[in-house]
Amino acid sequence: MSHDYRPGDVLLLECPFTETAVTGVTRYHVSVRWPWLEADPQAENIRWNGQRALPTPAAREWEVFRTEPAETTLKPGDTCLVGIPVSVVHVQAVHRFDPPLVTGMLPRPTSYLEVLQQGETYDPSLEDQGYTIDPTGGEPIRIELFFRPYAFLELGDEVADRNGRDWRFDAAWNWHPFDGEQSGTPTWPLKLITRHGEPAPKEAEEVARATAVGSHSDEVERWSALTHARPAAHQQEARR
Repeated sequence: MSHDYRPGDVLLLECPFTETAVTGVTRYHVSVRWPWLEADPQAENIRWNGQRALPTPAAREWEVFRTEPAETTLKPGDTCLVGIPVSVVHVQAVHRFDPPLVTGMLPRPTSYLEVLQQGETYDPSLEDQGYTIDPTGGEPIRIELFFRPYAFLELGDEVADRNGRDWRFDAAWNWHPFDGEQSGTPTWPLKLITRHGEPAPKEAEEVARATAVGSHSDEVERWSALTHARPAAHQQEARR
């Protein structure tokens, strides 16, 4: 697919396990030579040593890249494999960089996907909860779009719902009503009013057909069945 990822996307990740060497071991991390990226000689004040530290279970950190054999069995000088087993994640945010971000490594990323693991709901009170992935970087990560809630809408679409409320679609769980009320979700069926600021009759037919049956709650339940999580907005409503 094209790299138009957006918040709410459910993705399958996988990266072929590749041979590398263990350079250091502590209780909390195992350092390995990173087999895919290169140091950026033009990066000022950033000097990457070509290694990456992966957490052991004692660190209680989530990391998509793992080793074979497991990190707890390794010692300096060992040869191991590093890669990503098939994993389900969901996108919390998409960050784009123009010009590309200077990290000390090549290639320089033009975007990051901030993802959460299966079973984890976004909590705005937590720092560094998400994990960042460069979807077009040097690491050969295979990314498959598994499910996209509201796949029939594009970001910025303006729609009217069954109750006559007008909404702007900013993401599957990020709706902005035009009536000033900051509550509720759109009631299906939906009528597409504008796309990119213009009427779109053909696309309007597709949206009407897609929402002739079902509901916003159905989209939430389908998403939750795959992510084992709840949209952040729904968590906040449940706490009130």
